[in-house]
Amino acid sequence: MNSSASDGKSPKILIADDDPCVLGAVADRCARMGFDVETANNGLQVLAKAGQWKPDVLLLDVHMPEVDGLSALGYLRENAEKSVHVMIVTGNPGLEIMQTCEGFDVCCIRKGRGFWVELENCLVMLYPQRASQIRRSRKGSARVEIRKHPRVLLVDGDIGVKNFFFHHFEKLGAELLYASDGVMGYWKARRLQPTVIVADYCMPNGGVEHLLNRLRDTPITRNIPVIVQSGRRLSDPVKQRLRQPFGGQPGAARILQKSFDARELFEVLQRLCGFTGDLDGEFLYR
Repeated sequence: MNSSASDGKSPKILIADDDPCVLGAVADRCARMGFDVETANNGLQVLAKAGQWKPDVLLLDVHMPEVDGLSALGYLRENAEKSVHVMIVTGNPGLEIMQTCEGFDVCCIRKGRGFWVELENCLVMLYPQRASQIRRSRKGSARVEIRKHPRVLLVDGDIGVKNFFFHHFEKLGAELLYASDGVMGYWKARRLQPTVIVADYCMPNGGVEHLLNRLRDTPITRNIPVIVQSGRRLSDPVKQRLRQPFGGQPGAARILQKSFDARELFEVLQRLCGFTGDLDGEFLYR
């Protein structure tokens, strides 16, 4: 048993997921369960925070940017100074993931309808003396769906860009959403909380700077990464302004030139939200 459980202190749980909606919902629920909570949104943060904070439990998403969850698990098993209970989270529990979990003797929790029940069961197994508080945490908690796939919101007034985006990205293991302008994009982001937003620089009803300001001024959307695309070359002062924090929150995650070849966009999205699919052949806008 972990010392934090036996000495009366709250067990420390590090939750790692690149989806801000999932991360916020799970962190809130674990805090209600009585855990001391820390979060990370990519694999490098996991390794850094695990070494500094030394959690008792690690809830680790598989598909994350920088370092994937399985690689982080392997590194921690070899280098951690103290044992840590690990729970792997995935929307696609394939053979490699299941074999890795069995090899390291860790729980595997599937994203989807049964996520909350599986999470509770795993934590009760680790901390049976906290079972009643863990079970009570569901009362008064928001009903947040832990979705299986990353959710990408495209905000662009060009219907050709929309058709191209949906044609190529729908087979890459992502849920796709669309808004034709900044105002609609903001309200869709509030209601549906995408994993990442891809927005055109120049749009009707407010361009991307207006969209960024509204997103960063709203608690439930302020941490969603925004990729800015532009059909024309932007000046360095404009790029610098887009990258600057808005109200203390991060500016644009990346600024890309629209191109006939959208492979760069795919690679950025893959780093930000862990696509599970691969590109086949050409990835050209026609």
